[in-house]
Order: sequence, then structure tokens, then C-alpha cells
Amino acid sequence: MDEIETMKTFIQKQKDVQRAWHLIDADGVILGRLASKIAMILRGKTKATFTPYVDMADEVVVINAEKVRVTGKKLTDKKYQRYSGYPDGLKEFDLETVLKNKPEEVIMHAVKGMLPHSALGKQLLTRLKVYRGSEHPHKAQNPQVLKLTNR
Repeated sequence: MDEIETMKTFIQKQKDVQRAWHLIDADGVILGRLASKIAMILRGKTKATFTPYVDMADEVVVINAEKVRVTGKKLTDKKYQRYSGYPDGLKEFDLETVLKNKPEEVIMHAVKGMLPHSALGKQLLTRLKVYRGSEHPHKAQNPQVLKLTNR
């Protein structure tokens, strides 16, 4: 009888993770598609050695956050809420207002919702850097430019 050849499952160790830097220009890119691509990179699903419970995140730098696009009537209909914890402390803002005042928060909020809702998700989110304009302080890391296109 021939012996059956077995393969062992590869499990990525935290100390062996290779991190890269990616630069994404959000100018004219649809918000949801941008956020899903960023979440895939942060989660490590673009790597062949993906392990679900290991922080495999590459560093992601997003520039031109204020120029991100949305479809439909989301600028007026999509609402963001913030609660202070006090009675009558609920504040509600539409997407147009938030994009004008804090465009970085819009992308962070969208990506956060696509990551695991656990300690791992919080840890992955720290590797995302979002900037309003085209300047960023991470030039020394030589980030690899990722070109995103709308279908």
C-alpha cells in the first residue's frame, strides 16, 4: 500500500510578517470602493500567507481625502452621529458637512466598519494614515503608489 503524502497548513507568525507601505490617491475615487480596497490591504488578504488572526497589515497612506466621491444622494442623506454621553448630547451631521470639516474621518469611519470589530480591528486601523491634501510626512518610507480606478 502506498503512503499518502500530506501537506501541512502554513501558519504565519507575527514576527515573520513583512510590512510594506502603500500610497493611495483618493481623488475622484468612490468612497465604498476605496474603503474596501484599504480594508483588504490592512487585513492582509492581498498576501499569499494570509492568516485570519494575525496582524498582517501593511501601512496605508491616503491623500486627497476631501476629493473622494459618493454616488446618489448620499451627500445630503447619509448621516453621522456623535453622542457626548449627556442628556440631549446627540449630534447629527450629514456627509457634506463632515467632508467639508473633517474629510479624514469619513474614510476612517468607512474602513473601520469593514475591519473586524475586535482588538485586532483596532490594531489594524492604527496602520491607516489619512490626509486632507496631497502632502504627507511619510515620503522617507518610499510608499508604493496604488492606482485605484472606478469601474
